[in-house]
Amino acid sequence: MTQTVEAIYENGVLRPVQPLSGIREHTRVKITVEVEGMKPHPLADCVGILPDVDAEEMRQTIEDEFEKVNPDEWQ
Repeated sequence: MTQTVEAIYENGVLRPVQPLSGIREHTRVKITVEVEGMKPHPLADCVGILPDVDAEEMRQTIEDEFEKVNPDEWQ
């Protein structure tokens, strides 16, 4: 069973805004937290889609082929 509920984070505890239906006391659940008003990074859906070997090859190609950026030049 999956439910999406709103909750408020207070004193280190997530408190549902409305009662949870169909869940007995002391039932262990998994929670995914999405903060309202915060937009995910545009590339968030791309994280983890490449095998490690391909990701390392891409990182190495970028490092070898592209100009190094000096952050001090951007100020």
